[in-house]
Amino acid sequence: NVVEQGRARPISFAPELFDVPAGKAAAPGFAGFRAMEPGRESDWLAYLGAAYFRAAGAQDQYGLSARGLAIDTGLADREQFPRFTEFWIERAGERAYVIYALLDGESVTGAFRFASRHDGDVVQDVSSVLFPRRAIERLGIAPITSMFWYGDRTGAGAGDWRPEIHDSDGLALLTASGERLWRPLINPTSPVTDSFAASNLHGFGLIQRDRNFDHYQDDGAFYDRRPNLWVEPRGTWGDGQVMLYAFPTTGETVDNVACFWVPNAPVRAGERLGFDYRLRWASADPSVAQGARVIDTRLGTAGRPGAAIVAGAIKLVTDFQGDGLAGLTRQSGVVPQIDVARGRVLTSSAYPVVGTRDRWRVTADIAPDAGATADVRLYLKRGEAALSETLLYPLTLR
Repeated sequence: NVVEQGRARPISFAPELFDVPAGKAAAPGFAGFRAMEPGRESDWLAYLGAAYFRAAGAQDQYGLSARGLAIDTGLADREQFPRFTEFWIERAGERAYVIYALLDGESVTGAFRFASRHDGDVVQDVSSVLFPRRAIERLGIAPITSMFWYGDRTGAGAGDWRPEIHDSDGLALLTASGERLWRPLINPTSPVTDSFAASNLHGFGLIQRDRNFDHYQDDGAFYDRRPNLWVEPRGTWGDGQVMLYAFPTTGETVDNVACFWVPNAPVRAGERLGFDYRLRWASADPSVAQGARVIDTRLGTAGRPGAAIVAGAIKLVTDFQGDGLAGLTRQSGVVPQIDVARGRVLTSSAYPVVGTRDRWRVTADIAPDAGATADVRLYLKRGEAALSETLLYPLTLR
């Protein structure tokens, strides 16, 4: 439906609306719709399947996707995919639309409003009302899906010549206390779900921080141009957690990563739930405003170069960069704060990287407990003041 001057007008399917190749027939129905760039053939916003939608961001390049809702994602053989069943589209400017959508599925129904505008970045102010039909074990709010096949720290994909292939390289969170967290993405060997306490959080999203073309060498898919997607809750969402789910992939055509916010309170049939938030599709990284951020994470064998390898341990090397490190030297009292669950730190050090600006490196040899994954929290500090965001990283001996 199109809304004009306060009135809704249905758009009925007709084959003549489509340019169809000779010898082919148009399928009887709409898959969805796209918002086109004025005077161009490219589009900047698309709703094309189930409750999925995506925006091209500031560099006219699609990448990761959003969804209206996630239900039981990561629970074996139980995920549901509710869909948008009807749309009402109202023009709000040259590159701006207000989109109303009905959502329907086996366990929930609801309504959404997307105030969408393209002013360099694509920004969508979302209002949603949900009515569960039955109890839902894992209700995912503001879900994002992306792809991580391999990166510089994980080794190349089998038979592929490109150095890295991913739509996003990390999950970023801004907690209610103001702490900024960064969790690099991985392509796991088996499905894995991580959760991060995020009550009344200020933001979360999947980010493509590495924007150096030389690191991808892809002049067709342009992974260096893929947009970030940052979620900013509006109002009070209450107690909950951000979940990150990933499963193995052997190629770039499968989205194998999802993240979303899950309320701690049980979701029961018959109640009314409302969630408002802003989605920002951008090339700039909105997750770090001040201080230093993680720009590289690498793994290797533990021990000093040239000396014997330390068995049962992994070397974690993390580079931070940002204005918060400006002018600091080895004599400035900068140290790493490293906390490890299910493991222990054997050695660690922090120092400025020679020949670079405002860049520091932390090296740590960490020994996971036998048969366990060590969860590492790492940041730079001076005295009691944090100088950087916090790296979260799972370490497993292979």
